[in-house]
Amino acid sequence: MTTSRRDLLALGAASTMLPAATLAASAARAPEPRWRPGVEGQRRADLGDGRYLNPILAGDHPDPSILKDGDDYWMTHSSFDAAPGLLIWHSRDLVNWTPVGPALARPLGTVFAVDLVKHDGRYYIYIPFMAAPWSKGLKSFANIYVIHAPSMHGPWSEPVDLGIGTLIDPGHVVGEDGRRYLFLSGIKRVRLSADGLSTDGPIEQVYDGWHYPDNWITEAYSLEGPKLFRRGDWFYLISAVGGTSGPATGHMVIAARSRSVDGPWENCPNNPIVRTRDVAEAWWSRGHATAVEGPGGKWYMVYHGYENGYRSLGRQTLLEPIEWTADGWFRATGGDLSRPLPKPAGTALPHGLAGSDAFTEPSFGTRWSFYAGTADELRRARVSGGALTLAAKGAGPQDCSPLTQLVGDRAYEISVLVDVEGGAQGGLLLFFDDRLFLGMGIDGTAMTSYRGGKVSFWREPAPAVRTMHLRIVNDRQIVTFYYSTDGTHWTRHGVRSEVSGYNANTVDDLASLRPALFAAGKGMVRFQDFRYRALP
Repeated sequence: MTTSRRDLLALGAASTMLPAATLAASAARAPEPRWRPGVEGQRRADLGDGRYLNPILAGDHPDPSILKDGDDYWMTHSSFDAAPGLLIWHSRDLVNWTPVGPALARPLGTVFAVDLVKHDGRYYIYIPFMAAPWSKGLKSFANIYVIHAPSMHGPWSEPVDLGIGTLIDPGHVVGEDGRRYLFLSGIKRVRLSADGLSTDGPIEQVYDGWHYPDNWITEAYSLEGPKLFRRGDWFYLISAVGGTSGPATGHMVIAARSRSVDGPWENCPNNPIVRTRDVAEAWWSRGHATAVEGPGGKWYMVYHGYENGYRSLGRQTLLEPIEWTADGWFRATGGDLSRPLPKPAGTALPHGLAGSDAFTEPSFGTRWSFYAGTADELRRARVSGGALTLAAKGAGPQDCSPLTQLVGDRAYEISVLVDVEGGAQGGLLLFFDDRLFLGMGIDGTAMTSYRGGKVSFWREPAPAVRTMHLRIVNDRQIVTFYYSTDGTHWTRHGVRSEVSGYNANTVDDLASLRPALFAAGKGMVRFQDFRYRALP
């Protein structure tokens, strides 16, 4: 049985973390890059002078799957426990990306790396659903499904079960025989039916990967993420090895090629195509790549990586140019991605998504998503009259399916007005997962402070009120809470936190530290005027 990425992480990612002193020293050596400010001051890759500076999508946008469709590019990412999930992004230059909307209204489980495909005029997303405590009816710990639509704007079908268990990371390709195939972690392969909605043959082992020297410091071998394309007479197979978290030098991109989708596969002499070789580099654990022809015929790889010193932001989407060599192979030319690179040609669309929300209309699946939400989670929420009202659920942030949004800035502040009714507790968080979060909650009798995924020992002497303005400032991993009864005069909370440890290597979960609103207990919580602002 093929081991899943989650199982591989259980081999001991936490024990392989770099010492805090090493992290601080490596982060301190690198000069602060200068991004062009976008909406709300958020980081924008397009520098406006013909260059770009990674990331192209800041924040937790891992396992990018990208599709070239004429002059348009479409991309989506692993959405894990977010509901709705699989936000689709649109670009015409590979650098500026506009959100379109979620493709997956009701996830069946935790969504791992997908493949976004167009075939015979129809669009498909092949999805691994991992069994989660909140999922129902999944047959295995890993299950491959597919959704399809006539347009990238939808409507998307309900998930169709392909009957593939224990494997992840699907990669679609059409062979020289005109048949459709799905490559999978391992690397295995199964033939698909002509409509792509069922399998048409057995699962076969087809490629054993390129093996790096045993003394390289990685998390685990973990051959995964197959992405295939055809160029000329060759099929190219790009995959990832080394483990997606763990040591900074672990994850890497490898390539192989064959003249037939049936193999044999010849490993690239340039392997690894991409790898973080030193902890002083700007980006760590770089891998899970897709190659794509950009505007004007130049080629690029899109993949993810952790930002040096900011693992808490999750795995961010990176763009690196590649060049084809005379022998029919390719090599990466972007270095460690710490410097600006020539921007691809093409039209620049509006980039990014505002975090602030006046709650005049719903923005679920774009700005907001529930964490570990059930199929009917949206019934808890009502957006009307400039307010978001959430029905309370669970005992606290850990089991109430908080409403979260991704963030990609090193420093930012968030604020919201909270009003609680009945026996509810509501508040503002920075949330990683159900075991790791921090923030403030009020219930009309006291303020509850959260740190390290639990109620803090600290009892903040805040007023016992049912309506309160809450603010959180995250200034380069130093987090400060504030609260106010009138929105004008603010009191700083008595305890600050350092949150660089709120990352995947601490709790063995592939996520990021992000803003969240929560409503727990019994009753209702009303939120108004959520504001986000990136800090210089």
